[in-house]
Amino acid sequence: MTELAKTFEPGPIETRWYAHWEGQGLFRPDRPNAEPYTIVMPPPNVTGSLHIGHALDDTLQDILIRHARMQGKDSLWVVGMDHAGIATQMVVERNLGSQGINRAEIGRDAFIEHVWEWKSQSGGQITKQLRRLGASCDWSNERFTMDEGFSAAVIKVFVELYKRGRIYRDKRLVNWDPKFQTAISDLEVETREVQGKFWHLKYPLADGSGAIHVATTRPETMLADMAVAVHPDDERYAAIVGKQIKHPLTGRLIPIITDEHADPELGSGAVKITPGHDFNDYEVGKRAGFKPGEMLNMLDGSAHITQTQDGLVPAELIGMDRFDVRKRVVELLEAEGALEKVEDRTIATPYGDRSGVVIEPWLTDQWYVDVAPLAERVMKATRSGEIKIVPETWSKTWFNWLEGIQPWCVSRQLWWGHRIPAWFDADGNIFVAETIAEAQQQAGEGVELRQDEDVLDTWFSSALWPFATLGWPEQTHDLKRHYPNDVLISGFDILFFWDARMAMQGLEFLDEVPWRTLYLHGLVRDAHGQKMSKSKGNTVDPLVLIDKYGADAMRFTLAAMESQGRDIKLDEKRVEGYRNFATKLWNAARFLQGNGIGASQSIAAPEASLPVNRWIIGEVIATLGRLNKAFDELRFDDMADAIYHFTWGTFCDWYVELVKGAFDDETRAVAAWAFDQILVMLHPFMPFVTEELWHSMGDRPYELIVAKWPEPEAQRDPNAARDIGGLVEVIDQVRAMRAELNIPWSATLAPNVIGGDVAMLERLTKNAATLARMAKVGVPVAADAVLPGSAQIVVGGVTLAFPLEGAIDLDAERARLAKAIAAAEKERDSLGGRLSNPAFTERAKPEAVEKARADHDAKSGEAERLRAALERLG
Repeated sequence: MTELAKTFEPGPIETRWYAHWEGQGLFRPDRPNAEPYTIVMPPPNVTGSLHIGHALDDTLQDILIRHARMQGKDSLWVVGMDHAGIATQMVVERNLGSQGINRAEIGRDAFIEHVWEWKSQSGGQITKQLRRLGASCDWSNERFTMDEGFSAAVIKVFVELYKRGRIYRDKRLVNWDPKFQTAISDLEVETREVQGKFWHLKYPLADGSGAIHVATTRPETMLADMAVAVHPDDERYAAIVGKQIKHPLTGRLIPIITDEHADPELGSGAVKITPGHDFNDYEVGKRAGFKPGEMLNMLDGSAHITQTQDGLVPAELIGMDRFDVRKRVVELLEAEGALEKVEDRTIATPYGDRSGVVIEPWLTDQWYVDVAPLAERVMKATRSGEIKIVPETWSKTWFNWLEGIQPWCVSRQLWWGHRIPAWFDADGNIFVAETIAEAQQQAGEGVELRQDEDVLDTWFSSALWPFATLGWPEQTHDLKRHYPNDVLISGFDILFFWDARMAMQGLEFLDEVPWRTLYLHGLVRDAHGQKMSKSKGNTVDPLVLIDKYGADAMRFTLAAMESQGRDIKLDEKRVEGYRNFATKLWNAARFLQGNGIGASQSIAAPEASLPVNRWIIGEVIATLGRLNKAFDELRFDDMADAIYHFTWGTFCDWYVELVKGAFDDETRAVAAWAFDQILVMLHPFMPFVTEELWHSMGDRPYELIVAKWPEPEAQRDPNAARDIGGLVEVIDQVRAMRAELNIPWSATLAPNVIGGDVAMLERLTKNAATLARMAKVGVPVAADAVLPGSAQIVVGGVTLAFPLEGAIDLDAERARLAKAIAAAEKERDSLGGRLSNPAFTERAKPEAVEKARADHDAKSGEAERLRAALERLG
């Protein structure tokens, strides 16, 4: 046994134990014949740092993997990083720029060398931060989406999908980032509300018979207009449908068409259609018969004006920046008399989340995956139960997206990433192969080939994560043993970008789902329920909280607040509270040591004759049952609740107090065993403090991280549960009664057992010394009726009355309670009035309304508690 320090300091403990676990290879103990259990960590970006979302996601995974490891399973938690194409390229370009080096000048190969050099020196900072959190990953097999084996898997998948007719090249509209000059995914687009304008324009009919009125937030796009659309049922325009308008700036003749996209209730009911520069217009254009190759393009890759295919853009505008040309177009429209009015508007505008520039819908040639057939297999697997989604409420969202799925753009105009294995000859013929040699063989000897400059979307490679990390396409031991994975823990925000695509690729290439259960957690918000963002200044750095309160407190907070289907409102006070919980556990261990209690000598529950010991053994068994059920259902808040309340309340506050001063050999053995069970059950949540206490309590043959999960064979003793449970309830209620009625601890209260219940009299008499010590309760007396001026409690259906004459001034106490009740009810009713007023609930900030509701509930509860206290006095 090692004497514990008086003060619990988590920092040194965490550093020491993590290094020990990793150094001893305990994160993946050798268990070749055990049942496999597998989780893959969503690969963080190589450029990333640990944020609160990572902390939640990885804490939940670590809880499950530590639990499985303690169950004796061959537990594998796959870890690695994503090469993060656009983010990494941006970081390295910025670093080179600070040295006066331009990417375009040094060329692709030299730039890629700089990226690898940056990765080796600065990349992967997040892996050190994950260790701070306590993540027990298999670091000995860490993967990277650009490592040799993984890259080979990515290229093979692309080529195979092409051969199967799933991948093709097409001209379509994409989200285009003019700064990085690449297509980006929807996930990389950040919508911001910005102050803009709504320009109302007049387009003249070509036959001179009148004009049609349209409005736009992007007047520059009119340079590529191809139609004006009205609703087919809009009678106002029936007579001119099919006519042409003469464009006021380009002179282009464009038709008036019908399409249900035009809303008769919005503005004039007529909308200009620019299919090459707007996603909705693109679909309207296709329905109108325009082929993508025919759609007009008025921008180059840097969002400067370029000449359209018909050559009708005024020469003075060519080469201008899109926002400069906007001003000039408005001036020209005004000069033509085509600008009718301008309104101020708040406009939802797409920005690149990394570049910070406005994203343009842009028509360009890209590579696409036809994912509809793949999505069908995912839906079938989900309906059959092969994939279980938790919470089940997300299933509807899952199916809605899969049913309406669109082709997936997988090419990016970057240098860093998996270069697309496609080669072109001089005539534009495409040859897709895993190597240049294979492509040359397809093209024929002597045919000059040029490889596609684009790279693959990082989501394409990360979609292979559950099986490529295990060695696929080689049939490795790990692949055969650990695929499919058991569970995927994921934020719902990447449900489509990553989760669904993993399911597609797993079924397509291994004919099995990638994981059996998909658990989707919510977002971590601030204490007021607001989404965290740097602009709001309300982000929380988990590393700061770990420095302040310890990783165990941070982890337990996230687990305790993770409730299925709900977001987490992270309040630092909760983290502080669970740091106090760790301190409580530490002090309990010191108390046990001080009474000669160390490590248990038994895995099974010791023999016990004393009711208090039989009771605590039963409570361990009950807690384990609740904990196991919560693990089975992936209810992390219930897991934390079960072990927290048992540790703090049942063991520390009750058992330790009940046996204080009465430590015989049996009690020492039971207390040691029960405390060991706490350490084991609590370890997945608070690994550091539990491992420290596990060894401090005595010599152990193994580390706690690989200890056996409890399976006590003892049975709960119903008599002990009733007797000790009843005693605990008496003490608890008497203490509450003393606090509510201001009864001083100097006053000993004699309980009158109304009706003379023999069992209650016996229980109180048998435990008289404990009752006197813990609640200042005297000798029980049988009584037929409640004496005037008595306070009453009910325990196990039996009324106990405590005469208060001489203990307190009854009249003064009644008056105090009545006054406090009136004040609480007045505040409750005032808050109720505010909450019933729509002017408040609809206009006030959501956090203000929520606070009012919380205050109303608190005052309602206070009034009820005080009224119950008054009623105790009769």
